[in-house]
Amino acid sequence: MVESGISGTKGYAEEAEELLVRYESFTFDDAHSAVLHLLPCTPGIVLDIGSGTGRDAAHFAKMGHHVVAVEPTDELRIPASRMHPLPTIDWLDDSLPDLKRLVALGEYFDLVMLTAVWMHLDATERARTMPVLASLVRPSGVIIMSLRHGPVPPGRRMFDVSAEETVELARTERLRSVIDAHTESGQEYNKRAGVTWTRLAFEKES
Repeated sequence: MVESGISGTKGYAEEAEELLVRYESFTFDDAHSAVLHLLPCTPGIVLDIGSGTGRDAAHFAKMGHHVVAVEPTDELRIPASRMHPLPTIDWLDDSLPDLKRLVALGEYFDLVMLTAVWMHLDATERARTMPVLASLVRPSGVIIMSLRHGPVPPGRRMFDVSAEETVELARTERLRSVIDAHTESGQEYNKRAGVTWTRLAFEKES
């Protein structure tokens, strides 16, 4: 997820086997209930950054979209591609903040998803990443992200990021805020730990 001396992917490889079970047991609709109305209904091109187990990428592919699923952790990306062997998913080993391999493809997306990713970036990386995201989404396209709040699991690199900061970073890149909702975690594992989420969505100005 993050190119850094202390990577945002830290801890995920070690827990990959458990995460593959946990993430796949939580449905797409439950995970994204606050933003389902913003998802494109007609087939388009979707970018899933930090695609993890591929649950969301597979859902979008089954909706008829072409999906680029970006996941730098081999222990997640490789099993995910085997679990969801759909021809309309392109699996890509790349990482934030620069997404160099993705940018080199020259693709523009109708929807960009960052689920449980943004909090792995420090302040400098967040400022560096937002222009990259804005450059990847088409005019009138949408960026959807979730911010995690609560105790940091052992061995992970996370920051408590505010919605206000994120909305302001997006505004400077002509990304208009359309959703800013704070919710409790839908997963019992996280709920017991006191984890909550902010769901944000931005539309790129035409």
